[in-house]
Amino acid sequence: MAVFDFDGTLVDSDEALIAPFLALGIDRSAIGMGRLLADECAALGVTVEDYVAHYDLTASEPFPGVEDLLATLDRWGLCSNKLPEAGASELDRLGWTPTAQSFARGTPKTLHPVLADLGVTGGEVLYIGDTDHDRACARDVGATFALAGWNPRAAQVAGELVLQDPAEVLDLLG
Repeated sequence: MAVFDFDGTLVDSDEALIAPFLALGIDRSAIGMGRLLADECAALGVTVEDYVAHYDLTASEPFPGVEDLLATLDRWGLCSNKLPEAGASELDRLGWTPTAQSFARGTPKTLHPVLADLGVTGGEVLYIGDTDHDRACARDVGATFALAGWNPRAAQVAGELVLQDPAEVLDLLG
């Protein structure tokens, strides 16, 4: 069973995630990627509310091959640090309907709700992501982690399973 992170894994969202900070006067070089939104906002001295007011729900697009992959999966899950309202809106815009989904509400995401909704254990899941948060989520439930290597920003950890193309998920699922 495949479960995916959203930003940086299914969608190329770096510029969409950076744009609100730029609109709020933050220098691009100060902006970090892969952190929780609340943590990044606090570090940069802006509120989450101000950030959200500048976030464009239409600015991110799927990575090449992702839509084809999702169209072939009968069941799949989504586990993201994205705010629930933004996540639901973006899923609707993209026409994606994961079997189970979980969005964080200011705390680090966890795979537990997705596993429960899918009726599977962590050992039955391939979790595809692009950050240390994603690695930790997989490790926490005993899921296999695969790095979304199609995201050029995703940094590999030695010995880690790295996918270069979304279609490789199908090979791993058998």
